[in-house]
Amino acid sequence: MGSLETERTTVGWAARDPSGILSPYNYTLRNTGPQDVHIKVLYCGICHTDIHQIRNDLGMSNYPMVPGHEVVGEVTEVGSEVGNFAVGDVVGIGVLVGCCRNCRPCNLDIEQYCNKKIWSYNDVYTDGKPTQGGFAQSMVVDQKFVVKIPDGLAPEQAAPLLCAGVTVYSPLTHFGLKQSGLRGGILGLGGVGHMGVKIAKAMGHHVTVISSSDKKREEALEHLGADEYLVSSDATRMQEAADSLDYIIDTVPVFHPLEPYLSLLKLDGKLILMGVINTPLQFVTPMVMLGRKTITGSFIGSMKETKEMLEFCKEKGLTSMIEVIKMDYINTAFERLAKNDVRYRFVVDVAGSKLDQ
Repeated sequence: MGSLETERTTVGWAARDPSGILSPYNYTLRNTGPQDVHIKVLYCGICHTDIHQIRNDLGMSNYPMVPGHEVVGEVTEVGSEVGNFAVGDVVGIGVLVGCCRNCRPCNLDIEQYCNKKIWSYNDVYTDGKPTQGGFAQSMVVDQKFVVKIPDGLAPEQAAPLLCAGVTVYSPLTHFGLKQSGLRGGILGLGGVGHMGVKIAKAMGHHVTVISSSDKKREEALEHLGADEYLVSSDATRMQEAADSLDYIIDTVPVFHPLEPYLSLLKLDGKLILMGVINTPLQFVTPMVMLGRKTITGSFIGSMKETKEMLEFCKEKGLTSMIEVIKMDYINTAFERLAKNDVRYRFVVDVAGSKLDQ
């Protein structure tokens, strides 16, 4: 996987403990192996999962940790066996950087469900060294987990698509929900939710945004193009909307009851869970049984789906709504994200930041 004798150093911003405060951190990268691509990071999106990881919310964090898994960069070097990429290509890296390549999910090209998958950070690579993410000057990544950013997609706009975009695209594809004319619900209007609205609308769906308050109504209807807006505490409107949706994409990353949303689903409707939550959810079984409804989940998407999704977004002219920041603002950005104070994704201008201050 590359010669350990010729490692090179890079600098990223790392959390050292569950306070989640990031600061400059120097570490080594492996040399570019035959299947590897060396990338200069240009931009990296901030995902809510990054908060869980840097603050050890899931009890599995290892420090020092350089987060960031919505990475867009420029190829600066390729290994001898790399045929898909060339120096100067603008490429993306998402949540994973490795898999076993032999199990059933890997053989089905859905490597995100491999039990031996390797996360882009807070994991251990095949060389025994910790993986570090995209809030850094550079990365070395196996070409299997690198995708080209299509011409015409701005790199800063493409970054959130590598997680938020494909996270929505994958279940709509897998569960047969791409055809036009469906009625869908998007629960929670954050980074993933806003891409859910855009992608579902581009597929020709009637889209209802479901939120806990009225404060995002104008954004949802006028800026994102949603068709309807439901406030979950409005019992009258929720009752009127019962049995009206083919699916709901549930992006809420904190504990919440499921019954109010199950009631919105039609016969055979699907509630697709996407929020990472470290406490058990609950529901009463008749809510599912009496409508033959499904509660299921979906995790990011495959590399194949990521490529499809990027081409879909290019074809439909879809972009993410972002706030571009420099690295020295990142701790403030995490505080704001924890309070849902961003429309709708922070993207760090890594190449334009002074990282070693």
